[in-house]
Amino acid sequence: MSDKSMEFYKDPVNFCTSRIHNTGSRVFQARLLNKPTVFVCSVKGMKEMLVDKKYHIVRLCPTREEAHLLRLSLMQLFKEKSLDAYGDYINSSEPVAIYRLFKRLATELSLGLFLNVDAEESAALTKQIIQLTTQHWHGKSTIILMVCPHMHLKKLFLTRLKLKLIGKCVQTCFNLNRFVNKIKNIPFPENTSATQHLLLFISALIPKALASLLTSFTLALAGSNQIHIHKCAQESEDYLNNVLLEVQRLWPSFIGGRRIAKQDTTLCGYMIPKGYSVMFIAFAVHRDPDYFDHPDEFLPERWSERNAGQENVLCCFGNGPRNCIGIELNNMIVKAAARYLLSHYTWSLDPPTQTLDYKWLPVSRPAEDPTIKFMSYFCQT
Repeated sequence: MSDKSMEFYKDPVNFCTSRIHNTGSRVFQARLLNKPTVFVCSVKGMKEMLVDKKYHIVRLCPTREEAHLLRLSLMQLFKEKSLDAYGDYINSSEPVAIYRLFKRLATELSLGLFLNVDAEESAALTKQIIQLTTQHWHGKSTIILMVCPHMHLKKLFLTRLKLKLIGKCVQTCFNLNRFVNKIKNIPFPENTSATQHLLLFISALIPKALASLLTSFTLALAGSNQIHIHKCAQESEDYLNNVLLEVQRLWPSFIGGRRIAKQDTTLCGYMIPKGYSVMFIAFAVHRDPDYFDHPDEFLPERWSERNAGQENVLCCFGNGPRNCIGIELNNMIVKAAARYLLSHYTWSLDPPTQTLDYKWLPVSRPAEDPTIKFMSYFCQT
């Protein structure tokens, strides 16, 4: 009866902020998924968890050596030089809408990059893949998180869903696409590993993350009161970077990440027994008043003032040596879309008054999909 899973998933922001207030600490304990869990809501705690104690507090994954080698191999596909090969495809995108359409754009982008599937030329195939990946996402988020958190993702891919269609598509694309050609040359431990990773790359997870950030960016710069920020971001690459950092800080796509204490250890001076879960909460870490002045305000200038050079305190996509391998690709896509919007449009909420309260699961976004009116500079002149 002490399990707090439903309370957390119903409103994670209130769950964390109320306990931070009641305990007087940004590190506290509760029971989640029927397991004692330490919640980390401070930059210091997050850094200890993901960097300093990375071998004490770990993911449920293959052995450390296998995971390290696999990560090094996959990261080569997302390095800056590799990303240049995908630049033309990414920069051809023309986002002009809000969450639902951003998600559709990101989905088509993922299919094009990772499977060489053109959404216009292969509309029926695209629709089938989207339906399957959506089914997979719903199954993963409910089955793994709520019922059996230790189920291996690979087993779920093979037994929970009938993804033969995508698997066949992957096999036929091996000689057609740059990304597929590279991933097939990685020395995976099993023959099916390349296909499994490609299936993960085209899952609904990536489009949701991209749509989340682009939606928050659009809302943050909507309206006449943001004209100055809009103009500065349009004219200065550095300022645009600051805007996108601030969007990521205030509205990280994901709630956080969960690990298991492999041995007795400490975190911010608290004893963490072996076997306890440890979860960092990104939106709370990003609002740590010890690191951010006026933590709830949208202030891009902070990244060229007090927080200059402190981008590594963000954990939107994890932190430390086990962070997301696709961070550079994510930033490239988001920046390309933001540049396009800034150079072609001004925009505002239509109607002006809308409910913009955020939901945080499975990704952060307004609970009610906001509607935006975009005005092209051409039409205005």
